[in-house]
Amino acid sequence: MQSTRRNLPQLLGEARRWFEEGLSAAMDAAGAAPVSATQAQLFAVLDDQGTTVSELARRMSVTRQTAHQAVHGLVAAGLLEQVPHPASARQRLIRRTQEGERAHRQAGVILERLEEQLAERIGREAVDALRATLETSWGRPPVPGSP
Repeated sequence: MQSTRRNLPQLLGEARRWFEEGLSAAMDAAGAAPVSATQAQLFAVLDDQGTTVSELARRMSVTRQTAHQAVHGLVAAGLLEQVPHPASARQRLIRRTQEGERAHRQAGVILERLEEQLAERIGREAVDALRATLETSWGRPPVPGSP
């Protein structure tokens, strides 16, 4: 008989999707430009002063091509722009446009509301404990054969 107990990565993935779906629905209701989950993740890891596509890909744990596609969609939507990198003529920085900044702030407010709604559902103590646990450093992943 197969176990129906979900593993921790599955549970964390479901929790992430809960926030992504809530954010997407609220942004849609507010009339914001639609963005994919990958594009929303890109916004979350983008530095205020700008970030290279290579660095975005690394932070998102995706290929450069995937990051590049997400960037191009957001540039086309008017939420991001590409500007010259001050330290490298070969690279470009990706940064938010004025509209992108507005959308980013709006998303932050929505995520705060979602966290409050979660606290109403499962309790403030549970949300605070979850946050504290996830903010604690777990160290590097274990290597097989090491203690």
